[in-house]
Amino acid sequence: MMLRFMLQVLVVLTTCRLLGWLGQKFLGQSQVTMEMIAGVVLGPSVFGALAPSTQQYLFPQSDGGTRHPSMTILYVVAQIGLILYMFVIGLELDLGLIRSRSRAALGVSLAGIILPFVLGCAVYFLFLENRTDMFGHQIQPSIAAIYVGAAMCITAFPMLARIIYEAGISGTPLGTLAIGAGASDDVAAWSLLAIVLAVSKGDVFIAAWAIGGGILFVAVALTLIRKLIAHLETLEDYEKGISQSTFGLVVLILFAGAWFTDAIGVYAVFGAFTIGVAMPKGQLAKAVQTRIEPLAVNLFLPFFFVFSGLNTKIGALTSGEHWLIVGAVLVAAIGGKLGGCYAAARLCREPHRQALMIGVLMNSRGLMELIILNIGLQQGVITQTFYTIMVVMAIVTTLMATPLFRRVYGKGFAIEPTTNLA
Repeated sequence: MMLRFMLQVLVVLTTCRLLGWLGQKFLGQSQVTMEMIAGVVLGPSVFGALAPSTQQYLFPQSDGGTRHPSMTILYVVAQIGLILYMFVIGLELDLGLIRSRSRAALGVSLAGIILPFVLGCAVYFLFLENRTDMFGHQIQPSIAAIYVGAAMCITAFPMLARIIYEAGISGTPLGTLAIGAGASDDVAAWSLLAIVLAVSKGDVFIAAWAIGGGILFVAVALTLIRKLIAHLETLEDYEKGISQSTFGLVVLILFAGAWFTDAIGVYAVFGAFTIGVAMPKGQLAKAVQTRIEPLAVNLFLPFFFVFSGLNTKIGALTSGEHWLIVGAVLVAAIGGKLGGCYAAARLCREPHRQALMIGVLMNSRGLMELIILNIGLQQGVITQTFYTIMVVMAIVTTLMATPLFRRVYGKGFAIEPTTNLA
């Protein structure tokens, strides 16, 4: 088993690095975007179709509902990577920066939530309501519609932030507005997902415990835990670096939060993200991020993409009706996000070019979409068929982001001044 596991590690990391290099050199895509593609390549859609016996040996499917031991190890590694990465995303979310353009960010964010959500619900009732191959048999139509809407609302906040950083517009009115709107959209989408997961349990007490416990956890994290971590920061001499004991305590708090939200029936990533947000954005947060982010991104996270790829079976979309649904999902996703956020930015008096850049940035789904889809699949909310349809949408909208932004941004383009600093 250990021999197979180490071979899995080598194959996964080599494929992700190779495709990442090719994507960056020839397609202008980011490493994380190409790792999404690598997950699909290593799954049954490509590797399984070209060399089924080899793919089955490397990534054996469940036999009678029992997961192969090597796949169990990979699953645990993937979940650890996801928890660490969501914590890093929380660390990067600066609430103070968002408040500086709260009014405009709220307008764009509402458009990026309401329009995709409405269009997602419309796609469900027009194309999916009467199908039995898209959602779990116990899922009520209203809950299924909310899930589709929530999945449409998500924004690839990490990718958005990275594009803004690479374009050199961090801290500008445009960069701040996009980050604020993207972060707000993701918080709303995660909240909708929490409701879906809670209600899908079919027990009012379980739903109330999940929602009430989640609200309580957020309140405690943003007050008591935040104060505890702020106190830890005052005890450090950062010229000598962060001490092992302080770093260990932060990691302990992180996984305690992940355990609690998982225990109440929400999901571990909620706890990790909330603890990251709760940390004061000072030297301690920077020191912790410096230690965690490289390991999470370069070692652990690729395994999450592989698990996503193993559940993505493009070959299962065999009928014209399946691809009609793919088309409807893409139209709703792009129209709702790109179109809705562009229109809202224009109403907030942003210049046309900057409004279009905001729409392009908000339209990317990326890793965040894969997380919400994997949660839905694991919890029995959606089936593998609908999961595959949504993965196609996530990949298309993610691949669009960087090239479109660069085209709109233009070589040497200077951000247009704006007087709307609301």
